[in-house]
Amino acid sequence: MIEHHHPFMIQFVYKGGDFVSKIIIADDEQLIRKLVGDFLKKANHTVLEAEDGERALELFEENPDTALLILDIMMPEIDGWEVCRRIRKKSDVPVMLLTARSQDFDQILGFESGADDYVTKPFSPVVLVKRVEALLRRNSSFTNEKQNGYWGLVIDSSAHEVKIDGKTIDLTLKEYKILEKLISSVGRAYSREQLLDDVWGLDYFGDTRTVDSHVARLRTKLGDWGEEHLKTVYGVGYKIQENSNEE
Repeated sequence: MIEHHHPFMIQFVYKGGDFVSKIIIADDEQLIRKLVGDFLKKANHTVLEAEDGERALELFEENPDTALLILDIMMPEIDGWEVCRRIRKKSDVPVMLLTARSQDFDQILGFESGADDYVTKPFSPVVLVKRVEALLRRNSSFTNEKQNGYWGLVIDSSAHEVKIDGKTIDLTLKEYKILEKLISSVGRAYSREQLLDDVWGLDYFGDTRTVDSHVARLRTKLGDWGEEHLKTVYGVGYKIQENSNEE
């Protein structure tokens, strides 16, 4: 079991049905980098190493095909929260925070910085690899290279782009994830609590009104399409429906 305070960053690319991964391990102790790296290599991942948060960011810039990051909070030079915030300014890749600290305050800060998952030490390297791959699978926007069309709206999940009748719609990360979740099962109503869990994370402590405000902005940005297809299910939550005549 690993009991040290160290950062990790992992990246994946999806090609032809297989996960081809490029993993950046950011850690100030070479022994930890080697230990985790060995497990990742056994799982057929490619490993790049960084000794601190600053180098991790440099490697991220040098590798634009990044698809997943694991960041330790107690990171030299730049901590994991700040690395995550900087990544979120330019990318919506899944981020997992890794730390030996387990206080709720740390978890709140982690998710507010944009993290998708949170792992506390000690942990099993084998379990860590499995959680990484599960997180990657859940974030289909990073593994699905096809475009999906819905009555004039197109989601290009590889480019993380939404267009309506050829016009690009500028969405925030949370708005995109809400739309992607709702449209993944047309006609199904998702509760506000489900959307909070799926989009903000299971440990998010915010109010369900956060979902309402994001959906309202999303519907406005989608214009006529949003009014036609993004529906409120009173007493439940929200859904995407084929046309406004549906009940």
